[in-house]
Amino acid sequence: MDLTAAYGFRMDWIVSFVAVARYGGFSAAGKSVYRGQSRISEHVAELERALGVQLFDRGQTTSLTPEGRALLPRAEEILRTVQSLNAGGEVRFGVYPSAAAWLFPRVVRRLPDDIRLLLVEGPSVDLESALVRGDIDLAIRPVHPLVTDESLVHEVLWREPLVAVFPDKHPLAGAGSVGLEQLAELPLISIGEADGPRQFESHLAFASAGLNPESAFRTNQPQTLLSLVRHGLGVGVTNQLAVTTANLEGVKLVPIHDAGVDRQVGLFTRRDRGHSPSLEQVIEAVRQVSG
Repeated sequence: MDLTAAYGFRMDWIVSFVAVARYGGFSAAGKSVYRGQSRISEHVAELERALGVQLFDRGQTTSLTPEGRALLPRAEEILRTVQSLNAGGEVRFGVYPSAAAWLFPRVVRRLPDDIRLLLVEGPSVDLESALVRGDIDLAIRPVHPLVTDESLVHEVLWREPLVAVFPDKHPLAGAGSVGLEQLAELPLISIGEADGPRQFESHLAFASAGLNPESAFRTNQPQTLLSLVRHGLGVGVTNQLAVTTANLEGVKLVPIHDAGVDRQVGLFTRRDRGHSPSLEQVIEAVRQVSG
């Protein structure tokens, strides 16, 4: 190998090329790496001249050429290798809000000072696309709704039961437990999308019991669910961790004795990307906290 050939390439060319490929445009790429659009364009043009190929089709939309698609995985591997040379570094930690409140500070306390965790919170379904794009290095999210991208792999960290959430003056607020048929007759507030086909655990529990209740409201925010219940707008059905880390004033949690479904929370990574030493330490810390 002629190592002197490496002098013809600059790392910022590769960073800019990968950013444009990931974010689908020169302006978005510039924002992602804190550079001007003109500088990103210059870097990509220099890389194209050095390689003697066109990497992007620059029409109304920016898309990779066949040569660009062939180069992208190699360029990403170069960036991962450079990042892994440092035993410390930054790890982008994707997690949904209720798990973040419980898990994230405990993981941070287990890490050495030279590893910096960047907290990226978002709905479970958004974490999948963020991990696929490379915006985060790992994702902590429920197994359901199932991911659709085959490049992702996961391990289950913990399981937690579904619970019903009643206003504290409700007749069933003091019950030892409730059943799905009882809940199906009440106005329900569940965790999930306002519309869409994705199946969350509460929906699966009712479907498995042959029930199809209407949701009065759906929300991905536990505090919103609790507020709706507190104001008498329905009865909540959600996973236990989501609400036990929130303000429970004015509501009562009641076990669902026949739910038949629990929430499985997993740690998701990309199968086609190597793990830096920093990422491996973060994963091990997550396992220790969750175990």
